[in-house]
This record gives sequence, C-alpha cells and structure tokens, in this order.
Amino acid sequence: MILVIGSNCFSGAHFVNNCLRCSDSEIVGVSRSQEYAPAYLPHLWDEHDQERYKFHQLDLNENLNEIVGLIAREKPTYIVNFAAQGMVAQSWENPGHWLQTNTMGHILLHDKIRDFDFIKKYVHVSTPEVYGNTSNEIDESAPINPSTPYAVSKAACDLSLKSFYERYKFPVVFTRAANVYGPAQQLYRIIPRTIIGVLTNNKLNLDGGGHSIRAFLHIRDACEATYQIMKDANPPEVYHLTNRDFYSIRQIVEMILEEMNEDFDKHVQISNERPGKDMAYTLKPDKIENEFGWSAKISLRDGIKETIAWVEQYFEHLKGEPLYYRHKQ
Repeated sequence: MILVIGSNCFSGAHFVNNCLRCSDSEIVGVSRSQEYAPAYLPHLWDEHDQERYKFHQLDLNENLNEIVGLIAREKPTYIVNFAAQGMVAQSWENPGHWLQTNTMGHILLHDKIRDFDFIKKYVHVSTPEVYGNTSNEIDESAPINPSTPYAVSKAACDLSLKSFYERYKFPVVFTRAANVYGPAQQLYRIIPRTIIGVLTNNKLNLDGGGHSIRAFLHIRDACEATYQIMKDANPPEVYHLTNRDFYSIRQIVEMILEEMNEDFDKHVQISNERPGKDMAYTLKPDKIENEFGWSAKISLRDGIKETIAWVEQYFEHLKGEPLYYRHKQ
C-alpha cells in the first residue's frame, strides 16, 4: 500500500495517478482540502480501477492523531509526503503559519510514526529553495542556505528528518525538484496563469521583469522519478529532479504567448520583484541519472502545448477560479 499525504495538491494528485498507472497497489490519499473538481484530479482522466484509491480529508495540524491512526490501521509500505504550506512571497506575511505546517506539523507526525516498522520508505518532498540563490549548478551535497520563511520551514524539516534517520533509522529519502508544471496546476502558478490570463483578458504582472532563472520539469516526469525513488532509493539519500534546461521566467511567458499567437506587450505588465526572491536555482540531475537511468522526457514546449489544451478543455470551469493565491492557515 502507498499512502500519499497532500494528495489533492498538484504534485500529489498527479502522483496518485502515476501510482494507479504503474502499480496494482492500494492507494490512500490524505489532504486537508476536500477533493477538487475533475479538472484538478488526473486520476479521474484515465481508465483506472477507482476502487484502489481511497481519500481521507484530514489536516496535518488539526487531525494529527487521526492521520497517525489511519497509518497504524492501513500499514502502508510506502508514504510519500507532498503536504506543505507553499508560496514564497506570502510566507513573509505569516511566517508562523509556514513554520507550523512545514516544520512543527511534520516533526510531530514523524515522531509518532518513527517506530512503525511496516514503513519501508518515507519520501519527503523537499524543495531547492533550501539552498537559497545559486550562482552555478549544484549537486545534492550543496550546503543548505535558506533565505525566505518558506525555505527556512522546509530546511528545518529536512534537518529534523536527517536527525531521525541518524537516531532511529527512520527510512527517509528526499526529493528536491525543479519548478514542476503541467495540466491541473493551480492557476496562480506562472504557466497556467499566463494561459488563463490571455483567454480571460487579464493582464499578467511579471515580477521584476521575469529575469529569475529556473528549470521547468513536467509533472509526469517528476512523478515517474519520485515513484522510482520511492521503490529503489536507499535512506537517507537526497535526489534532484530536474532537466538541464534553464529559462528566465520572461522566456517562459514569451514561449506561451508564441504558442497562443499573442503579443507580449498586450498581455504583460512589469511589476516590482518579490521580496527575498532567489534569482536562480540550478540543480544537477547527475545522481538520479547515474543511479536509476532517469531523465526528463517531455520538452518544455510540448508541456506548454499540453497545458494550453488542458486550460481550453476545462475553460468553462477554470474561468471562475481565482488567479491569485488565497492563503489559509
């Protein structure tokens, strides 16, 4: 059995779909939010045995004992945890909320399940934000140097899990992925927000002119890597999930508008840079490539075309969705 915490987030929902496609295991999903509309649930798009997937609406902060009880009853072989309070800029406004969920909530969970000997692997989905700004390509041995409350909260949890491995041999492995994207992503992320903005005539605010550098990894590539790490990686290893192509955010927006035959100046306005934003995350994927033969398969342009098609398919539903992040504790 595979238990997916954060199963309704973008990455978690796609990972559920990946598990249903790649295995015959029972899948249990846990998320603080109720299940979303079909536009955001990829496991409903494909022909799967839906009976193999069971969902429980439970909040890590509010329902910790219920989550622990669920784990004790179901005895999953693998736990993959995507749950997190995301969003970098907003973490400056309520840093305590990010620390509560991403650090304290998780540490309390780990402390309650550290002696469950049926857990073969616990995959903790971390972030390259823990490294802070990078000036060149880095591997998994790079020092942690977080520069925002979000990054601090994730780094603290990573360090706690490392100590749990050293003290209790808690079977944790870590993933740190490039910017993931694809169909079913929340509309406040840059790629879907640009697409839906064009279709709804909402002008895009491009923070700082879009000069920060990122790699963009299609969500199916990320999920395939995460699944292989879950099955085959040895604790307490860390893996970068990324391709070797780096783009500025402006280049991403330009590529989207080119695919939609739209003019940049018509749809984009430049706004101030976000506070504390790291200008570059440049990860090396050598480790996962060498150990497992994994590499990203889906090109950025093909992934953008697929995401445009998703927005167009579900446009009647999506046009009423918020285009900006709405914080909830």
